[in-house]
Amino acid sequence: MNRPSVAVPGGTFLKTATALQTLTLFFQSVTAGMLQTSSHGYLMHDIGSKVMYAAAMLYVLAAFLAWRPGGGSPRPVLYATGFLLLASAQVALGVAHVSSLHVPLGVVMFALSTLALVRALSPRLLPRPAVRS
Repeated sequence: MNRPSVAVPGGTFLKTATALQTLTLFFQSVTAGMLQTSSHGYLMHDIGSKVMYAAAMLYVLAAFLAWRPGGGSPRPVLYATGFLLLASAQVALGVAHVSSLHVPLGVVMFALSTLALVRALSPRLLPRPAVRS
């Protein structure tokens, strides 16, 4: 017998924060390419790094709010916290001009953020508990 399903809590804020983070990482990849061809590339990449880090912090906040008051899973909080740690390493590597690690880590971060966005946007349903009569 099929049971009705209810949507898993998560909220629009978490989806928006994940999308913003993914977009800022894409912007960073574009401005990294601009570093090679434009005099404005450095400034754009520098500003983008600050926005990307703020977006990672917003992602942690959104994941926490979806978990605690919203009653969702704590798993997104772990993902977001791990991502913030990766963003911190990325910023440190960029400041130190270690592009041999900075660039591949940026690619990994974009891939992980894209996966998180797909997961956040996909409809997830849990079985509704059976009602006894």
